[in-house]
Amino acid sequence: MEELTGGETWRVFRIMSEFVEGFEGLKDIGPAISVFGSARTRKDDWSYKCTMKVADGLARRGFAVISGGGPGIMEAANRGARLAKGVSIGLNIQLPAEQRPNRYQDISMVFRHFFVRKVMFVKYASGYVIMPGGFGTLDEFFESLTLIQTGKTRRFPIVLMGRKYWEGLLHWMEHMMLGEGTISPEDLNLFFLTDEPEEAVDYIVKFHRESILPVGERRKRSPLPERKPPLSRDRKGGSPE
Repeated sequence: MEELTGGETWRVFRIMSEFVEGFEGLKDIGPAISVFGSARTRKDDWSYKCTMKVADGLARRGFAVISGGGPGIMEAANRGARLAKGVSIGLNIQLPAEQRPNRYQDISMVFRHFFVRKVMFVKYASGYVIMPGGFGTLDEFFESLTLIQTGKTRRFPIVLMGRKYWEGLLHWMEHMMLGEGTISPEDLNLFFLTDEPEEAVDYIVKFHRESILPVGERRKRSPLPERKPPLSRDRKGGSPE
């Protein structure tokens, strides 16, 4: 019935208006880092506390922090940025089970369409921090790798936080995807794995510092250091529980 009454045509205009609102609302935020992770994370979890430290460090280095606006890791990201007196942004989504925006957002936007929201995450991001999370987090992680791998977006730093959480996936990527030739060895250098908030922040800052060097200097000092295969690294530590 909606098609017969022109509903699909008007839907295009609603989508356009959502893009316009997003572009207008975020155009002046400056350099920002998008943080992804599970909405189910509790305040006493390692990943919640780690996210707050990462967001705090990024805010103190001049980055705005963008999250999905909800609870869990999203709340931790906004909370860490707010406590550091940085710019804290939440890109909320309308869901059948209503997502309640967390209270640590300076800029809070609500999107109806996932794909519009995803454009905002990548368009205004100078980097991604990927915390432990579920399907949505994996979606953002692999989409960012795909966009960079295919040259559809500029190269930006991607940090995976939590060796223990991501080890199995990285083992599969290294031994199955690379082994079968479905990715190239250099694709495994598109992201950086760490447990340490300070390392995550330093990696992002160094990436951008290196990227603005003169062309000749950039050739001498690559902004993406060679990364050992994930399972060949020292296994000490792991994500604290």
